Amino acid sequence: MQGNRPALCLVLFSGGLDSILACRILQEQGIRTTALRFITPFFGYDLKGREAVAEAEILEKYGIDMRVIDISEPYLAMLKRPPHGFGRYLNPCIDCKILMLRQAITMMPAFGADFLATGEVLGQRPMSQRRDAMDIIERDSGARGLLLRPLSALGLKPTRMEESGMVDRSRLLGITGRGRKEQIALASRYGIKDYPAPAGGCVLADRILSCRFRKLFKHFGDIPDINSLLLAQAGRHFILPDGSWLVLGRDEKENQRIEGLVGKNDIMLRPSGIPGPLGLLRGLKDYQSVETASRLLLRYSRARGREAAVRAICRDNGSSRILKVSSASARLTESLKLSC
Repeated sequence: MQGNRPALCLVLFSGGLDSILACRILQEQGIRTTALRFITPFFGYDLKGREAVAEAEILEKYGIDMRVIDISEPYLAMLKRPPHGFGRYLNPCIDCKILMLRQAITMMPAFGADFLATGEVLGQRPMSQRRDAMDIIERDSGARGLLLRPLSALGLKPTRMEESGMVDRSRLLGITGRGRKEQIALASRYGIKDYPAPAGGCVLADRILSCRFRKLFKHFGDIPDINSLLLAQAGRHFILPDGSWLVLGRDEKENQRIEGLVGKNDIMLRPSGIPGPLGLLRGLKDYQSVETASRLLLRYSRARGREAAVRAICRDNGSSRILKVSSASARLTESLKLSC
């Protein structure tokens, strides 16, 4: 208790079982919690534009007060040169956690928060949840004396909150390692049944996508804008001879996703009269690439080597052009594919 009110904790919240349990463990002690769901183009961005709906769902499902917060701008700045480097792929896990804790610290006064918590489990993740890495995260984020890890607290040194009696250490846990039995048992005790399967959640830790990001960063000479980062996560990708970037949908869902990302200066390609992918051509410098892109598009359509029509639509001025091309020569351009 702080004066006449219960303590309030800001919890870094991924939406996974561990962060749900961290909130419930604290709530069980009468501590109020506000969950901070930070999002970037690499994790949680599907919540963008539907924050209120997502917050209401978490409150109804788990009884957790959540706030969705977009940290894309500082995250992309960090990603250019993370001080603690990358993991196996393009995942800057230590600096990611440091950034989120720093953001949470700046928000503490606005919420009247007394301390911070995470759902981290000692030894669960090889890069950011080693004992030494957790200590670095706490130190470099400025969270020393403010951060509690309820799931593994008994295997860590007591925090200021425990020593002062704000948090009852005897009601915290000492979970370690990558197993999930203890968390699943605890979820059952709390009556939590509908929770996400364990996964990293961050596409920067995905082998294929991280490789694609690296190649695109090299091609652009820098980290591109958010729209391009989202586009990079859908479809088949090609870099054409003039340096333009072609993305082709692999199914109707991806076609819709790509269409939603068409920008002002992009060219959208559609096969005419036959089923096939939607194409998005970005950064066009030589109009010959429109024909090359159209041939590639037909390569993945029902054209089957014959001549067919492709409509090229310029989003900038609304103009369109019909090209009659054959997919037969598209095999020669397969070498342009941005593959890993």
